[in-house]
Order: sequence, then C-alpha cells, then structure tokens
Amino acid sequence: MSTNMILDKLKGVNERFEQVEKNLSEPTIITDREKFIKLNKEYKSLEPITTAYKNYKNIVQNIQSSKELLAVENDPEMRQMAKDEIDDLIQKRDVLEEEIKILLLPKDPEDDKNAIVEVRAGTGGDEAGIFAGDLFRMYSKFCETKGWKIDINNITEGSQGGYKEIVFEVIGDGVYGIMKYESGVHRVQRVPETETQGRVHTSAATVAVLPEAEDIDVEINESDIRKDTYCSSGPGGQSVNTTYSAIRLTHLPSGLVVTCQDEKSQIKNLKKAMKELKTRLYNLEYQKYLDGISLKRKTMVSSGDRSAKIRTYNYPQGRVTDHRIKLTLYNLQNIVDGELTEIIDKLQIAENSEKLKEAGV
Repeated sequence: MSTNMILDKLKGVNERFEQVEKNLSEPTIITDREKFIKLNKEYKSLEPITTAYKNYKNIVQNIQSSKELLAVENDPEMRQMAKDEIDDLIQKRDVLEEEIKILLLPKDPEDDKNAIVEVRAGTGGDEAGIFAGDLFRMYSKFCETKGWKIDINNITEGSQGGYKEIVFEVIGDGVYGIMKYESGVHRVQRVPETETQGRVHTSAATVAVLPEAEDIDVEINESDIRKDTYCSSGPGGQSVNTTYSAIRLTHLPSGLVVTCQDEKSQIKNLKKAMKELKTRLYNLEYQKYLDGISLKRKTMVSSGDRSAKIRTYNYPQGRVTDHRIKLTLYNLQNIVDGELTEIIDKLQIAENSEKLKEAGV
C-alpha cells in the first residue's frame, strides 16, 4: 500500500471522526440514549486511527521538506544532517505504516465491551476444582493490573477448595477484546495435594468468556421468564442468610437458566441475573458469527470454540504452553500470578497476521 493510498484512507476516516465528534455535541443526539451510545463507541474506535493519521501526515510532510532542503543545500555538513533526518523519518514512517495497517483491519464490535467469564471445573475431580480456583485467582490479579473491576455473580465451591463453578463480570475498557483469548479448555499437570505417591495428574477446567449484552442488544419479554427465589447457601448446604435473596431465572423459550446469590439484596441479585441472562441469549447469536469466521480461516486464534484445548500449565517443569500458537514459556509462577500480558500480546499479533494475510496486505 503506497503512502498516498494510506493518506487517502486515513483522510476518509479522519473526516468521519470529525463528523461523529460534531454529532455527539448535538442536543438531539445527547437525549437519544441509543444513538449516543452507538456514536460514542464509534468515536472511541476511530480516535486511535485519527491520531495515527496526524502523526503519519506530519512525518510524510517532514520527509518531503528534508528532501527539498537536500536538493538545494551545498554545505556538506547540512546535507549530511538532512540525509540523517530523512533516514530517521523513513524508519518512523515504515513502523507507523505497519501499525496503521492493523488499525485499519475490521474490528470486532464486541471487543470494547465488558465480559462475563465462567470458570468451571472439568475432568480431574477435586483437583479440577482447585485448579478452577487458581484460574480465578490468576484472572483477578491480571484484571487488577489492568485497572478492571471484578463483580462475582455466582459461586459453587469445591469440596476440597477452589470452585466447581464461578461466574463473574469484568468491567473496564476493552475487556472482551483481551479476555476473549482465554476461552477454551485449560489443563494443569502437577502432583495434587491429595496424592500420597507423588504422581503427576492431569486435570482440566473450562473458561467461557462472553461479551456482555447491553440493553440495546437484547429485548426480553417478561412473560418468557420464570423467576424463583431461594435462600443463599454455602459449602455443605449451610444457610448463609435466612432471607430469600438468591435468584434463579429460567428463560422458557431457550431453556437457559441463570442463578445469582452473591448479593444479600434480592433486587441486586435480580439485576445481576438479568444482565447475565441477556448476555447468554445474545451470545447464542454471537456464537453463530464466530463459527462463520472460523470456517473461513484455517487457523483462527480466537475461534470461540470453548471445547478446544488452548493451554497447559505444567508445574514440575515450570512451563506454560499455549497450543494455538505453539508458544512455550518457562515462567509458570509469574503467569499464574496474573502476568498474562506476554501471552495475550503474542496471540493478538498472531491473529492480526492472519487477518493481514486474509486481506492481502
């Protein structure tokens, strides 16, 4: 893609950005919640591209100015300075061009959303539940480093620690676009605390990451929902409180069931449960979109296939392997302590490379 082609593309994006910025200040848009939310999302998605456009345009103009100076300058020292300046600017231009190509790739509109994450113990008995707890701790620490908030919806504790299942919402900027790479089956290889002979066992937990549905995404008829209330309970069936604050929602047409008992208030639990139900209904359609993409690509990094084995945590060797990109790192303890950035960055690079090849760039 030539410099002029890039400038033309970016100019069009910048014009749209300026139009959106103008529209957002109009009273008719401010009072229309649905339009305002939609335009505000578009504004945020276009902003980094327009910033890159201004930087790129400035670099191209400086290269041209330095070349014009070089053409008329006779002083050897000034000519060398101009040449050095041109070389430096060309290097910056080339780096920025690669960044712009990625910025111009079609973006999944779900990426900017919050996410609802479900971690569920798989094969491996009590050890799988303990591992599910380890994964939740890993995600909690990772979210903390990103400045994201975690809000727990529902917990079913394991008999020896950890969780049979934990469902939580992650709230922050661009959560789903990062957390979506965690969807799939995670395996752990280690000696369980209950193992007396020191044998290494393999256990698993599944992680499902769903983009949170917003009010404008899903409409649900109240007549389609059955609401049940019950007392929240903890391990061993002990009553946590004596009021019927826990909520179970059943969506009759689809058969989806959502429970929430984390809050002491029934109203708060109902609000959380309704949000999760909307998200799960929305994701029935969103999964069809993911399936359509994965059929087009031979090696989709984030296919949305939640039954695919994506990562193994091997404790005896201190090793973590991400099977999608054949990445092996020997810093297991740091990773389970929440340092996921390196893995996710490499997954994003791999996926962007696939998209660039597909686009013929």
